[in-house]
Parts: sequence; structure tokens; C-alpha cells
Amino acid sequence: MKKLFCKIVLLLGISILALPVVGQDRIPVLTLGTFHFNFPNLDRVQVAEADQIDVLMPKYQAEIGNLVTKLAEFKPTVILIERQPKMQNRIDSLYGLYLAGKYELKRGEEEQIGFRLAKMMGISKLYCVDEWGEHYTRIADLMDREDSEEYKGFERSFEEHADSAMVFDPEDVFKEKGIIAELKVLNKRENIQKSLGNYLIGPFKYESSPYDYTGVDFESGRWFNRNLRIFRNIQRVPVRSADRILVIFGAGHLNLLNYFFECSPEYHLVDTSQYLEQ
Repeated sequence: MKKLFCKIVLLLGISILALPVVGQDRIPVLTLGTFHFNFPNLDRVQVAEADQIDVLMPKYQAEIGNLVTKLAEFKPTVILIERQPKMQNRIDSLYGLYLAGKYELKRGEEEQIGFRLAKMMGISKLYCVDEWGEHYTRIADLMDREDSEEYKGFERSFEEHADSAMVFDPEDVFKEKGIIAELKVLNKRENIQKSLGNYLIGPFKYESSPYDYTGVDFESGRWFNRNLRIFRNIQRVPVRSADRILVIFGAGHLNLLNYFFECSPEYHLVDTSQYLEQ
């Protein structure tokens, strides 16, 4: 163990010496955090049907068109979307049909924004980079035992916890003010940072027995590991030094993805707000 530790320290030292000059040859990345245009209600945030909008209505279609025109000013050459790599062939097929004029866009933001913008920019492919997280064995076993008292107690921790007043949950404005106004709220730096706090309270503190780490280990897989895997998928996308990457993802993911981009020596995170001005 001591030899292994010394080897790790040595490798870290060599790696630090080998780091490139900050800002040199880093790929510009613009992240666009969105709400899900088709309202699948599969996330932590749920939107009642009465509060939803139909993005296929003419007024929203015009707004999306304006948004895509603004995003085109970033001049993206690579577009990444919130779909898993196993769906790549399907996305390729649908996008190909769209380019050929044989497919009408559905409500999802990956099509309404991603397909439109890719076509406008002459981009031939959108990359699927989403992924689920991996749980520790103990947490995976707990999730499989839905009839157990331990699971029921953990499930209650999502609704019954003392931190409810601290949950950051800004009010949706898309119905009253439109899509772009909503995106401005979702992509505001301080709101992105605050949203990460939701994963550090409530269920995060749950303990099946005193001083264990049930909640911590659950969030490690559910959120932190998931977004690290997404980031790894992003690194796998082939890019050239002249490329410019646009990431279209559910806004919640930006509380980690933006931080990874900011810390990475490979990428340069671009301010999104300038592309959301109407």
C-alpha cells in the first residue's frame, strides 16, 4: 500500500508539470440548460398538466426560431444532446429524415433546438452523451427491496424531511413570459449553483442506521456518478482544436457539468447569457 501511494504521488507530480498553459487550445463550450419541452415528468421537478405549454403552438415556434438564430451566433460545430449513446442510431436516422424533409420535429428540445440548429449550421450529426449513474452494491440492493422497511423509510425521506424550506425551486415563468425568459432563469449562474444544494439536503442526510451513509451513497450514484459519466461521454466525442461545442441538456445537470467544464484543461466554458438576449 505504501509503494502504491508513493507511485500515485509521483504520477500526480509528473502530471502537474505536464499540464498545458491555461487557456491554450481549449475547446469553447456553450451549455444551454433547458426544461424538458415535452414534459415527461421523469425528473425531480414535476410540472402539472395545467401548467405546461405546447411548444408546437405558433408563438412558441417563433420564439424557438429566434432562440436558434441567437445560438447560431456561437457558431457551434459540435452539438451534444441528452440522449444515451445507445440511441445514437435512432437519432442519426431521425435527423437524416429531417434533413431530407421527411420528418416533422417532435416536442423534445433535442429536436426543436438541436435538429434545427444543426441543420442551420450544416452539422451532419448530433452526439448522444447522456448516461445513468452506478450505485454501490448496498444501495442497488436497497432499491431492489421495495417491500422492506428500510426502503420505505428511505422513500419517505424524499417528502418528509426537515430541509423542505431550504429546497431551491424557482417558479416556472414559461407560461407567462415565454421560453427564452425561462431559459434565462435556468441558466443564471447563481441559480445553477443553488440547484446543486438540493442534492446535499433531505435524502442526502438519510441514515438507515445511525451514522451510516445511505443517503450520501445514493446521491453519489444517482447524481454525482451520473454526471461524471456524462462528462466522460463528452470527452469521447471526437473534436478538433477549431471545434466549438454546444451542450443541450436539462438545466439541473449544469450544476455539475458547468463546474467540470470550468475545471477542465480541455474546455473553455462560454457565458450562455449573451445568447439569450431577445
